Amino acid sequence: MQPNEIPSFGQADPTDSREPGNWMSRYSNSEAKKAIRFEFIYLISLFIIAPAVILILWLELPKGWFNIPEEKFYSLFKYGLAWAAGTMGGTLFDIKWFYHVIARNIWNMDRRYWRILTPHISGCLAFSMTVLITSGVIKIFDSDSMNNHAMLVGFGFLVGYFSDSAIAKLHEIAETLFGTSRSKEKHKDS
Repeated sequence: MQPNEIPSFGQADPTDSREPGNWMSRYSNSEAKKAIRFEFIYLISLFIIAPAVILILWLELPKGWFNIPEEKFYSLFKYGLAWAAGTMGGTLFDIKWFYHVIARNIWNMDRRYWRILTPHISGCLAFSMTVLITSGVIKIFDSDSMNNHAMLVGFGFLVGYFSDSAIAKLHEIAETLFGTSRSKEKHKDS
């Protein structure tokens, strides 16, 4: 592999191009080890918290904890499920990316904010997509399908897991609806 070449994450080489018996971490710098450990704990925490929030909502526990009326709880339930499922999907995507970059020796501090914010962006995007579908603004499927709780969790998870692709598609839709971006307009003027 060339020095600046980024390895494919789908490759079938489980050895990471290492010699048998070479078990020591390539990250010998203590600052890197601390940063990797922090990210690991953070991601595993989110990976536990997101399904716990889904379970808490599914069991309708906040309704009793906060004396929320049935009609108000349903909105919290629906959009909370979407957000938590999106966060779970984004966290799973992030965990897969995290262990791949460590194993391939391409982990770096410059992507830290991306790794920390991805699950939250994913949750917000799943929430927003659910609102847009429920309201009828976006008609991917019938807005009543968002009343099926399993569908809602599955949809939120997929939007969260594929949030990078979903944001790119939303950008395309926005350009179609609202016109081209300024960068394209500036490029045209040049």
